[in-house]
Order: sequence, then structure tokens, then C-alpha cells
Amino acid sequence: MSDQLTLSAEPRERAGKGASRALRREGRVPAVIYGDNKDPVTIHVEEKELNRLLMTGAFTNSTIQLELGGKTEITLPKDVAFHPVNDRPLHVDFFRIAKGAKVDVSIPVQFINEEESPGLKRGGVMNVVRYELDLVCDATKIPDHIEIDVTGLEIGDSIHFSDITLPAGSESAITDRDFTIVGIVAPSALKSDEEEAEEGEDGEVIETEVTEQNAETVEGEKSED
Repeated sequence: MSDQLTLSAEPRERAGKGASRALRREGRVPAVIYGDNKDPVTIHVEEKELNRLLMTGAFTNSTIQLELGGKTEITLPKDVAFHPVNDRPLHVDFFRIAKGAKVDVSIPVQFINEEESPGLKRGGVMNVVRYELDLVCDATKIPDHIEIDVTGLEIGDSIHFSDITLPAGSESAITDRDFTIVGIVAPSALKSDEEEAEEGEDGEVIETEVTEQNAETVEGEKSED
């Protein structure tokens, strides 16, 4: 499960672009907490500490414990705005999580036991259709990743969502269809060789048929003579 990360925050006394620019000059990032049928709360957090959490790679899929004025808010980051040139964080939206709440998250997939796939051993290639899965999870049980076992897969085989088992507290956000996550396909070079071989076989059949037809024509002409 994803770790719960902690971040200290302070209330924002003033809103607006000018106040936000002033905070950024001081190494702070404007943010807001909303959700759970409560009024939004404008805050700011330390940029260095925020960057440290962003560098974990699990920021958007982890619950964030915000320490604000001696109180604790359990939240989930919903959006981070970055500067288009220098990639500095400009603003963060934190969604307040109610007790027992479920949240929509995108969880990365990790493929395991690739050495146990006969198709990959024969030179096949993994065609990854989905690198992330859209899930609805218990806010306190968000998985770090979903493991996809490719043991036994041959060229032409694929794994669909219905083939995997999700951790407790998680379900698919896509409920109207099954979908492919990954397949094992032949490399382009192997496909080209197979196509050329098939064309060669077809050519031999056509040539044989033409030869037989010519022979019959010759026989017919001889009979008439």
C-alpha cells in the first residue's frame, strides 16, 4: 500500500495573484483544501518539502497528512500546477478525505516473471496497452502498483483486466467493458519473415496451377492434331 506522507501547511491570509507571487518568492507554494462537504481552506506549503514528496513518484497516489494549525487533515492530491518553463510547482489542490471514503486513482502496473514467458523467450515483444489502471480504492488502502504476471504467455496471448486480481478495497473505475492490459506479439522482423514465407508458398501454388493448365492445353492441341 502507498505510504501516507506528511506535509506541514500554514493558512493563507490573503488570496489573489499578487499574494501568490509573494508566497512563491518566499519559497512557499499556494494550495487549497476542499471536499467532504466542508468549506475550502486556502493554505501554503514549503516548496522544498513539496518537491521532496513529488520526487517520491507516489505523490498523486498517496494520502497526504496535512498538519495545519495543530490539526490534521487527511487528503489526496488532485492537481498540481507547474510552471511551463522551469517546472516549479505553482499550486496544489488537496481533496479532503472523509472516513471510509473511496477515491478515484490511476495506479501504475508492473510486469513480473518476464523470464517465464515462452513467447518472450522466443523473441516476442510485450505490447503494453495500459501502463496505469483507473481504480476506485478505499482511501486508506491505495496500492502502490498492480503486479501483472506474464508467466506462461505465448506469442499471441494477452492479459485482460478480468484476468487479474485486485487488492482488497480496490475495483475498476471502468465497469462497462473488459479491456486488454498487455499482449505478447511477434517482433516486426519475425512478422516480415512469416509474411514473405506465406507469399512464397502462395506463389508456388499459383505457378503449379498455371503449369498444369498449360500442360492440359498442350495435350488438347495434340489431340486435335
